[in-house]
Amino acid sequence: MNKSELIEAIAQEADISKAAAAKALDGLTNAVTGALKKGDTVTLVGFGTFYVGERAARNGRNPKTGEPLQIKAAKTPKFRAGKALKDAL
Repeated sequence: MNKSELIEAIAQEADISKAAAAKALDGLTNAVTGALKKGDTVTLVGFGTFYVGERAARNGRNPKTGEPLQIKAAKTPKFRAGKALKDAL
């Protein structure tokens, strides 16, 4: 499912226009992104939790040349599914 299909599904489920569904989806993604940038977690009970994970610096290898290189530490967005979502699958 891509973004336009998701917007259509939201509009049908909530009985609202596609424009309103698009605004709602954009609002949700912006709110989640903003919270994660601040280091907060976003918990939707029954659905899951979005949080920021830390990935340590590590040694890697350039696949083209085989030359070793240092990969920097990074923060990555992560999602942990909630019980209701797991049970639905």
